Amino acid sequence: MALEVASPRPRRQPRQALRRRTLAPYLFLLPFGLLFILFFIAPLIYALYQSMFQSHRSGLGLGAATVSFSGLANFADVVHDPNFAASVGRVLLYGIVQVPVMLGLALILALFLDSAAARFKAFFRLAFFVPYAIPGIIAALLWGYLYDPALSPIVKGVQALGLPRLDFLSAGTVLWSIANIATWTYTGYNMLIIFAALQAIPSEIYESARMDGSSGWHVAWHIKIPLIVPTLILTCIFSIIGTLQLFGEPQVLSAISNNISSSYTPVLYAYNTAFNYNNYNYAAALSVVLALVICVLSFGFLRITQRQSGV
Repeated sequence: MALEVASPRPRRQPRQALRRRTLAPYLFLLPFGLLFILFFIAPLIYALYQSMFQSHRSGLGLGAATVSFSGLANFADVVHDPNFAASVGRVLLYGIVQVPVMLGLALILALFLDSAAARFKAFFRLAFFVPYAIPGIIAALLWGYLYDPALSPIVKGVQALGLPRLDFLSAGTVLWSIANIATWTYTGYNMLIIFAALQAIPSEIYESARMDGSSGWHVAWHIKIPLIVPTLILTCIFSIIGTLQLFGEPQVLSAISNNISSSYTPVLYAYNTAFNYNNYNYAAALSVVLALVICVLSFGFLRITQRQSGV
């Protein structure tokens, strides 16, 4: 009678090893989590706390300010603040025009670099990206020189041709002068994101399209662009957030233009309220409301585009 040999039982992993395997993912996430809490969640909570108070000065305002709890009074003031409403409306108008123009140019440049006929791709990628590598304040100073009527070679050249004098800093044009700076700065950045998405498309798809007799325009319009719709949505969301956070360009140009007020954009308004008027509590309320507006517009745009595109 044959003897059956019992198979050895699998060893149970020690509890200490199981615990290490369970904690390993959280240990990798710990550095990011700590920085996220320290530099994002904590300031947001502190701003919300600050917005619940108001400072009052008695007499001629020479004495020390008294801080008292006001609940949601600051938020009520923000909702009824005409300066804040005007600044939000101004950047929304700015975004409706500037974001499509910038992303359209970025898409065209990315398609150009991705085409088989393009030459010197590395050079053009670097050339298109260089404006983004220049700090925003420096870019605003450079364009401010080109906009200043007393210094601008563009204005002098137009006058030398006998054409009407250009005023890039007038009340009706200064917003679009700011939009030009942002478009010049961020078109190359968005172009690289879109170009990377185009490079990720399998080449077999292009080969099949060419075998079917598709032209380059047909491939770009019916194959490339539909496949990078998620990337276009992502760049558009980033652009919407950047639009509502517009600050550096109007801050720099305000030194040479009287048509940029202290409340020209929401972030500029919050900055001046805090550091020029020393009303930190109201500035905190402005910041919290602006953060809510950004979240609503960003997630609202994301939901609408996902429903329409099926992404």
